[in-house]
Amino acid sequence: MTRRRGLRTWVADRPGVRRLARALAPLRAQALELGALIAASWRRSLQLRVVTSTLALSSAVVLVLGLVLQSEIAERLLQSKLDAAIAQSDANRQALEGQLATVDPDREGAQDVLDDALTRITDTTGPGRSDSAGEFSVVLTTGSANGPEVSAGDVSQVTASQQDTTARGSVDSLNRQYTTVDGVPTLVIGQKIATAGRELQFYLLFPLSGEDRTLGLVQSTLIVGGLVLLVLLAAIASLVTRQVVRPIRQAADVAERFAGGHLDERMAVRGEDEVARLAESYNEMAGSLAAQIAQLEEFGALQRRFTSDVSHELRTPLTTVRMAADVLYASRDELLPALRRSSELLVTELDRFEELLADLLEISRLDAGVAELGAERVDLSAVVRRAVDAVRGIAADAGTELVLDLPSVEQAEADPRRVERIVRNLVANAIDHGEGRPVEVTLAGDASAVAVVVRDHGVGLRPGEADLVFNRFWRAEESRARRSGGTGLGLSISIEDARLHGGWLQAWGEPGNGSAFRLTLPRAVGGHISASPLPLGPPAAAREDDPGRRHAGSVPTPPRGIGRSAPGTQDDLPEPREDDLWQLRGDEHAPMQPAERAIMDPGGDR
Repeated sequence: MTRRRGLRTWVADRPGVRRLARALAPLRAQALELGALIAASWRRSLQLRVVTSTLALSSAVVLVLGLVLQSEIAERLLQSKLDAAIAQSDANRQALEGQLATVDPDREGAQDVLDDALTRITDTTGPGRSDSAGEFSVVLTTGSANGPEVSAGDVSQVTASQQDTTARGSVDSLNRQYTTVDGVPTLVIGQKIATAGRELQFYLLFPLSGEDRTLGLVQSTLIVGGLVLLVLLAAIASLVTRQVVRPIRQAADVAERFAGGHLDERMAVRGEDEVARLAESYNEMAGSLAAQIAQLEEFGALQRRFTSDVSHELRTPLTTVRMAADVLYASRDELLPALRRSSELLVTELDRFEELLADLLEISRLDAGVAELGAERVDLSAVVRRAVDAVRGIAADAGTELVLDLPSVEQAEADPRRVERIVRNLVANAIDHGEGRPVEVTLAGDASAVAVVVRDHGVGLRPGEADLVFNRFWRAEESRARRSGGTGLGLSISIEDARLHGGWLQAWGEPGNGSAFRLTLPRAVGGHISASPLPLGPPAAAREDDPGRRHAGSVPTPPRGIGRSAPGTQDDLPEPREDDLWQLRGDEHAPMQPAERAIMDPGGDR
């Protein structure tokens, strides 16, 4: 930390460094953007990954193969040169021994003899000359160990270490050394020659410039050939991958259009290979799904029509029964105690029946898509307060305290009737399941959204039940004793009302820790919301180590057509599960208890 602070201070004290950092900032941003683009392309393109992997593996293979070939060719070239040089050296040594056998290098006139012998050896037409070894130069020297040095040729081209090795060797021994002479790699072969006096050291120097050029040509050929091979391999891999990836892309496009509602989309069948079989299988599956979807839509339309017709047809007999029940109820003081109790139960159940009928009519309108949103500029604080006041009698009977945390004014565009119905359902639901503990109602807003959270501290929700509370006629096992007389459709209607506003209705709960329901609405009709102003559940639930992990009982997905939360926040919502799709579509075919059972055995919204 101290080093980092010191570095920042050092940078801050140097205007030039700051200017350089500001100048490099756009380049850094462009580099990061390019890296993100490459990473996205790598994740999304199978063809790119296959071609890149093929190129990487092919490059490794070509590199290893090139190194092996270069090493083998270089070894063969040097071995061929060495064999020819040794043969040349033996022939010249024999010729020199015949010329210098009677010559004493220390006698006067020996230098001329050595020069003449050197000239004969280097003569292209001289004895023992072989063109297989190529050009060479000759050095003759007596060395300086046993007297003054007598030499012919450039002795400086022979290293001192090779002279010592040759001097210590026998007459028949031969030593070789690779060295560099005037920047040219050279093979030097040294031998001894017997004379009438001191022994001579005989050196042949073979420049390897030709072999070096040959090896360079081989290297360039291997490089060019390797690059051409890599390009061909990339083209082949791209072509082969394209033949596999293109049908997959076409299948993905067809599947996306099919999922978007174009049920007549089909894949083109070409040939009889595996891709053709895949296309045939997909087309059969799509046809079967389209037929089943059509059947479900027809069944749903029939069910909605049946619900609507039954609801309307029941209104007339219900009105007649209501009139008769009111007459009996008004005269209950004149009836026997048993009949009096029956008239009271009749009126109570007729109230519930009317509520159920009204909810069924509302559900039928929502399912038919004819529900209208009467949005206007309203004060949501007043709307929430009216909804809470409507259930204060139920709260008083249950001994439940209603704790309100409402701002003085919170303006938003909304349908006050629907918002009031949502809040009223949530608060009544919390009272029924709060076990007499306080129910908290909180309202807050930000620049783009307004949220209402209804929190109870009752039985709570078990894992998975928060995904079911919005299903029609579903109830929790713990909701035995109710005070509000719910129909089992309140939360289903509430989530549809939230959807009409373009908002969210979410649930959270834990056994023994109560539950929370959060309504989030855009501040303006048609607005987009990406996060809620209020947390869902207690703070401990919002402070999990993994923000993307759904805590127990949270609703995973907002209603259809609603924006998602920013990643990494507690409002980040994962993809919907299979059992959520019924709820999100508002489909009446969702798993639920039969309506008849709910009427015969009334339960709560949970």
